[in-house]
Amino acid sequence: APALEPFAVGSTISGANGPHFSNDGELYITSLLGNEIVIIDPESGDEINRLTSEDGISGPDDIAFHSDGSFFWTSLLTGTVSGINAAGESVVAAQLSPGVNPITFSDDGRLFVAQCFLGVNVYEVDPTGEADERLITDKLGPGCGLNGMDWGPDGRLYGPRWFAQSVISLDVETGESIVEADGFLVPAAVKFDSAGVLHVIDTVAGLLYKVEDGVKEVVAELEPGMDNFAFDANDRPFITSFADGWVKRVNEDGSITTLQPGGMVRPGGVTVIGDKVWLADVQSIRAFDRTTGEALESQANILGITELGTTFNIAADGDNVIVSSYFDNTVKVWNVATQEVVTAIPDLFAPVAAVRYGAGIAIAEHQGKSVKLYSEGTGEDDPPAELAVLAEEMPAPSDLVVFGDDLYVSDRSAGQIWRIASSGEALEAPEVAVDGLETPEGFVVTDNGFVVIEAAPGRVVHIDADGNRKVLATFLAGTEALPIFPPSNIFDGIAADADGNLFITGQASRALYRIEAPY
Repeated sequence: APALEPFAVGSTISGANGPHFSNDGELYITSLLGNEIVIIDPESGDEINRLTSEDGISGPDDIAFHSDGSFFWTSLLTGTVSGINAAGESVVAAQLSPGVNPITFSDDGRLFVAQCFLGVNVYEVDPTGEADERLITDKLGPGCGLNGMDWGPDGRLYGPRWFAQSVISLDVETGESIVEADGFLVPAAVKFDSAGVLHVIDTVAGLLYKVEDGVKEVVAELEPGMDNFAFDANDRPFITSFADGWVKRVNEDGSITTLQPGGMVRPGGVTVIGDKVWLADVQSIRAFDRTTGEALESQANILGITELGTTFNIAADGDNVIVSSYFDNTVKVWNVATQEVVTAIPDLFAPVAAVRYGAGIAIAEHQGKSVKLYSEGTGEDDPPAELAVLAEEMPAPSDLVVFGDDLYVSDRSAGQIWRIASSGEALEAPEVAVDGLETPEGFVVTDNGFVVIEAAPGRVVHIDADGNRKVLATFLAGTEALPIFPPSNIFDGIAADADGNLFITGQASRALYRIEAPY
């Protein structure tokens, strides 16, 4: 079977997080979603190397270098602080609870980390891993302790409070804090230049500020979804984007150079509305022209701030889309024209797919091992509610598809697709429609059978009405999910347009593919 050719390409980094210069001037960039650290030339932007899981890298969110050449990174989802010491040996500095996010060294080589999004603590940790971590403060919540931090010239630890619109400094011995600047929308990271001037990025405003005596001045205008930044030896800021994966340099004359391109960072579910292909891209949704592949628009999420939320799967709902997030445990009907939530169904059990069906919205919940039908509700006095159980005791429900009056679900662990409902009502017993699949995730139903994504091997398989199988194409498979997440992880999606053309997302290759009908 042929390997798929990209119809549209995205970024080269699966979300660019913490940047830091090594002692020899190379720029290291963490990628939590990509599960790697990308090393680039800060002048040309050319990639020098990638450190991957084979090098012991796992979900890195931020990185810091010591003067002796050792470097350490945080793993937000596992709470691990890992590093490579000056002798080149792997070391675990600390095993904390999930949420460990920013990391920085003091001038005398002490190592500090904090939690954000999944915790609120600030710690000092031992780079050798021999001594236990020391809690500095747990008083900076809710939702986040500090994000991208830096050591101040006054011997205090500086960091932004994501949900408090301010930047503070901490006495690392006592935990006492001082507000150094406020009035931001969402401050995401702070750094000092060589003159000791504080700089701050505001990820909602898309601005880089310098702050002197509490007064903010805009240094550069970029775009929302920025993650972090680092100064080089010439005081040029290098800025990263978690939403779009780009890396940009602000030059001495104020101009901006793109070193690594932006675009799709980890595309998941995909759907077609008219002439647009919409896809879920974890921290955004994106639209492409279904004929040319041109990128038309993107709508970014700022964690914990914007209404969109994280997105792993997406389905058409008239002119709106339905987005699912097991990270937020919420399904939302989203108006793409006004960029507003029409309906939100919260407090779910790891929703991995949702579609309009019967009297409401059918939702596949991984932790619930079920597919349930929910009403949307009409307001505070009439919240969304469970209407019916359409299927239960499923090992790993993955995708939902409506075809005619019928509702189908794939199960990644069982290797099957089941027909579970008809005319809005659950069948007395689910019917196996396709059997013997390998890790099926996204699928489409046609008059001539099924086209299914087999995720782990990276295959697009057509099963015709007589049960004959044909591998249509292959693609680069994604990484395995952490045990705490559904096995579909960042979803492998497929959708068909009105002409029968197929659109497939490639999470690992950060691409959108098309297979033209007939196939």
